[in-house]
Amino acid sequence: MQLTGLHHVTAITARAADNLAFYTRVLGLRLVKKTVNQDDVSAYHLFYADGRASPGSDITFFDWPAPAERRGTDSISRILLRVGGAKSFDWWREHLGRQGVTHHPAIERDGRLTLDFEDGEGQRLSLVDDGGVGEAHPWAASPVPPEHQIRGLGPIRLTVSQPERTEAVLTQILGFRRARTFELPEGEVSVFETGAGGPAAEVQLLEGTGPQARQGAGAVHHVAFRIPDADYEAWADRLKQRRVPSSGPVDRYYFRSLYFREPNGILFEIATDGPGFATDEPMERLGERLALPPFLEPRRAEIEAGLKPL
Repeated sequence: MQLTGLHHVTAITARAADNLAFYTRVLGLRLVKKTVNQDDVSAYHLFYADGRASPGSDITFFDWPAPAERRGTDSISRILLRVGGAKSFDWWREHLGRQGVTHHPAIERDGRLTLDFEDGEGQRLSLVDDGGVGEAHPWAASPVPPEHQIRGLGPIRLTVSQPERTEAVLTQILGFRRARTFELPEGEVSVFETGAGGPAAEVQLLEGTGPQARQGAGAVHHVAFRIPDADYEAWADRLKQRRVPSSGPVDRYYFRSLYFREPNGILFEIATDGPGFATDEPMERLGERLALPPFLEPRRAEIEAGLKPL
């Protein structure tokens, strides 16, 4: 029983229309599900992914009218996105420049070429070279050429005030392995890997100082880790046996989830690969209409009336 990698990352936007334009037109990701936050149906929940809506390729957003985040410690401080080789960085540097997106020069970090940039709300993002390892599922309608498209999530960086407590959860509860360290200007980063390892299955841990972060637009709400569907009940039992306070089983319709907070307060999710986003829409039409899970379908008129058109 092992986590197989990263499943998705969920962040916060206060400008859903701008968010949609940036992640589809600038980053070239596919909107694979336009739905609502199941716990707050006044807010969109937008899912962007690769051409097949593969688990591990999702970056998602809650649309909340929130002020900008206050950056600080005890937060998910950077999302890395995988591209398939060093040649893609020349294309992306020129593309981001044409789109007016401020970015830093590509540099080698932790043995991989990396390019840092932000979206319009200050979401901290990086492209990282995954060496072209593994399958790629380009989106045919993307404005980004298939060979340069984002292939999925890369490492996720956590900045925490007490890294040893987060490390204990990663290794003793979730089964991550401590792989190596590398240096940033902010300090030493410890890299933990799960499953087969590699950039799609890594968490970076950095010790932070100063005030705690306050979530808002531009912040990351939580990170989710992948499991096979058949392991779901076993993971629920594991958290219970280890006396980890959690949500208990939560059926999100597109996947099943377990939520808990690690000791520094960051929200973790364990999520199944299936049944997937094509459960209620054909694969070729994903994201074209507001999708609601069955238990919310009777409220469709009310929910649609409360949402701003995208």
